[in-house]
Amino acid sequence: MSTAILTGPPPAGSPLEDDLRALGFAVRTADGAAGAAAALAAVPAAERVALVDARFVGHRHALRLALTDPRFPAAAVDGALTAAPEARPALARALATAPAGPGALAVRLEAEGVTVHRPELGVLVAAAPEDAEARAKAAADVAAVDEESVRLRSAVKSRDGFFTTFCVSPYSRYLARWCARRGLTPNQVTTASLLTALIAAGCAATGSRGGFVAAGLLLLFSFVLDCTDGQLARYSLRYSTLGAWLDATFDRAKEYAYYAGLALGAARAGDDVWALALGAMVLQTCRHVVDFAFTEANHDAAANTSPTAALSGRLDAVGWTVWARRMIVLPIGERWALIAVLTALTTPRTVFVVLLIGCALAACYTTAGRVLRSLTRKARRTDRAARALADLADSGPLARSAAGLLGRAVPSATYSAPFWALLATASLLAGPLLAGNGGTWRAVPQAVVYAVFAGVAVAHPLKGPLDWLVPPVLRAAEYGIVLLLAARSGAPGALPAAFGLVAAVAYHHYDTVYRIRGGTGAPPPWLVRATGGHEGRVLAVTTAAALWHGQAFTIALTVLAAALALVVLSESIRFWVSSGAPAVHDETGEPA
Repeated sequence: MSTAILTGPPPAGSPLEDDLRALGFAVRTADGAAGAAAALAAVPAAERVALVDARFVGHRHALRLALTDPRFPAAAVDGALTAAPEARPALARALATAPAGPGALAVRLEAEGVTVHRPELGVLVAAAPEDAEARAKAAADVAAVDEESVRLRSAVKSRDGFFTTFCVSPYSRYLARWCARRGLTPNQVTTASLLTALIAAGCAATGSRGGFVAAGLLLLFSFVLDCTDGQLARYSLRYSTLGAWLDATFDRAKEYAYYAGLALGAARAGDDVWALALGAMVLQTCRHVVDFAFTEANHDAAANTSPTAALSGRLDAVGWTVWARRMIVLPIGERWALIAVLTALTTPRTVFVVLLIGCALAACYTTAGRVLRSLTRKARRTDRAARALADLADSGPLARSAAGLLGRAVPSATYSAPFWALLATASLLAGPLLAGNGGTWRAVPQAVVYAVFAGVAVAHPLKGPLDWLVPPVLRAAEYGIVLLLAARSGAPGALPAAFGLVAAVAYHHYDTVYRIRGGTGAPPPWLVRATGGHEGRVLAVTTAAALWHGQAFTIALTVLAAALALVVLSESIRFWVSSGAPAVHDETGEPA
C-alpha cells in the first residue's frame, strides 16, 4: 500500500482523508511541513509516497491523476506531490534542505534532475487555498464540475480513428466504467478480447455462412473490448508493463489468427486462399514496420521541420480533412470493421482481395508522404535513432560480418543505406520472380548476395534522410521470399507452414519494437544470433527449398517455425513478465 503524508490536520468537513483512502493510500498526518521529513523517513523505502497539503481542495480524480499513475517517478498538482521509490531519495534531500509545501518540493525535485509529471487537469480543480474566502471559491468550483463526466471523457484517446471515435468509444467508455466498478483489470479485458477473436477465427474456420456471420460479429465485439481495455486503464489509471505488452501483442495475434481462420474456412469450401492470407499478413506487418521505423528515426531529431509537415498541419486545421486522412490509412478500427462486414456478406477470397487492395493503397499513401517529408526536412538524427534503426534491421552474424569486412570499405553517401537494402532485396527476389529459380540451388547464391548487400546497408550509422526505409525493405525481402518459395513449391501444406513461420518472425520484430519503445533497447544479442538474423533465416529457407521438395519442404518450414516460436516466445515472455521497463501505452492514436 502507498502512503500519503498530510502536512497537518485538514479543516473540519474536508473529504481529503476519505479521498486519499479511496485511492488506496494509508494516511499519516505530519506536524506541519517541518515534520514531513520525519514522516517520510518512517515510510518503507519500497513504497510510493504522496505529500499532500492539508488545505487541499479539489476533485478526487485530480488526486488520482497526480498521485496514482505508475508510469512516472514523480508527479504533482497544486497542493499534492507523489514520488515513486526511485525518486524518494531526491524527495528526502529536498525536504532536508528546508521545510516546504508540495509545490516548492516539486521544483526542487526537477532541479535534481527528477522528471515531475504535471497531469493536464482541464476543468478539474486542485488547489491549496490560503484563506477561507479562497477555500469557499475552490469548493464552489469543485461542485460546478461533473467529475464523472470528465473522467469518462478522459478515458478515451484524444486522437483516434473515425470508426473508433464515432462508432465504438461513445459506449465502450461506459463498458470500461462497468468493468472498473466490478474490479476487472485491463489485462483481464485484454485477454477477453483475445479469446473473443480466437473464437471468431474458429467460427470463420467452419466455412459455413452462419460461421462467417458469427465470426464477423465476434470480431467487432473483440474490437470493442480492445478499445475498452485501454479506456479502463485510463479510467482507473491501472497501467502496467505487462499490460502494455499484452495490449500491443494481442492486437497482432488476433488479426493474424483471424486471417488463418478465414483461410481454413475457405479451404473447407475448396478455395485455397492461404497465399492471400499470407500476403495480407506480410503487407500489414511491413506497414507497421514503416510506421515504427519512421517514428523512431524522427521523434527526437533536431530541426525536425519540413514544408510537407507544415502542409499536413494546415490540412489538419480543416475539419473534414482530418477524418478523411485518418480513414484513408485504414487504421485498426476501419480495417477490422471492413473485414467483419465482408466476412459476413461475402467470401474469404473477397475479404483478402479487398483487404490487400485497401492496405496497399494505404501503404502507398503513408509511405509516399513520409518519403516527401524526409526529403524536404533538414532533420539531424541522433545516435539513439541510428541504434534503433539498426536494431530494427535485425542483422545476424552473416550481415554483421559483411558489414565489418566489406561495408566499411564502401563510402557512405546520403542515400547509400536504402540503395543497398533495395539492391539486396532485388538480388533475392528477382531470380524466383523472373527466372523461376526458387526452390533450386541457383537461388542459394542469391541469398548469400542478399546477406552481403544487407550487411553493407547497415555498415554505417543509419542517419540519412531515408535510412528509416532500411528495416521495412529488409522485412519485405524476408517475408516475401518465404511467400514466394512456399507458393511456387506446390507442396501440400507449404503455405500454412509458411504462414506460421512468418507469424513467428513477425512476432520477434514486433517484440523488438515494443522493447525499444519501452526504453530497454533491442532483444539480447544471443537471441538475434540464435534466430539467425533476417539474412540467416533467408539463407536457411532458401537452402531448405533447394534441398527438400514436396512434403519434406513443408516439414522443414514447420520445424523452423516451431523452433523460432519457442525461442522467441520464451525469451519475450521472460522479459516482459520480469521487466522493469516503463509501462508505455499508445496514447497517440496512430494507425495500428
